[in-house]
Amino acid sequence: MTSQSAATLRSRYVVQAASDLEENRRLQQELAERIKVLQQQEALLEDILSLAERYEGFADPSRLPEQLQDEPVVARSKPASRAASRRSSPARTAPAGRAAKAGAKGKSRQPLLGDLLAELLGQYKEPRRAKDLRDELLEKYPDRDPTPQVVRNTLESLVAKGRIRRHKQQRSVMYTLVQPAARGTGEARADEDPGA
Repeated sequence: MTSQSAATLRSRYVVQAASDLEENRRLQQELAERIKVLQQQEALLEDILSLAERYEGFADPSRLPEQLQDEPVVARSKPASRAASRRSSPARTAPAGRAAKAGAKGKSRQPLLGDLLAELLGQYKEPRRAKDLRDELLEKYPDRDPTPQVVRNTLESLVAKGRIRRHKQQRSVMYTLVQPAARGTGEARADEDPGA
């Protein structure tokens, strides 16, 4: 092997290793964001369980918190062991989650993420990237902090509903708002590339 071919081989290894390192770091970042979201969900579910356990023994509906007065009072069957098993099994938290959602109907609700994103898209004639929309959302609504993946999923949901249109430009995916008159008439997708 000549010194030139060894140098070429070494440079290929360096380029490949640098590319692999960049991909590794990107994946670590995605996982870190996903873990953060899961930890937030865990804390929320624990709070829901705590509230449910705190108000289980009340028989008088007037003593219940306002948002839970519509919910039936459930008697506790097995004190500590049942609560511990509910915390360890995510499938068992669904009824508590539904109860919290049902109770939240009495409160003033925040606008849906899809509506906020559509509102932001409506301010522009040119297509916008999901990242740019998320940045604007965080700036305009600091109390909302969806992950980039949640924003992309919400945008794709709006595409499926025909409220916005997806555009591909090189490796970027961009979105525009479909005008209400064009929605549902077939015009919205008339100029879209069928192969895209």
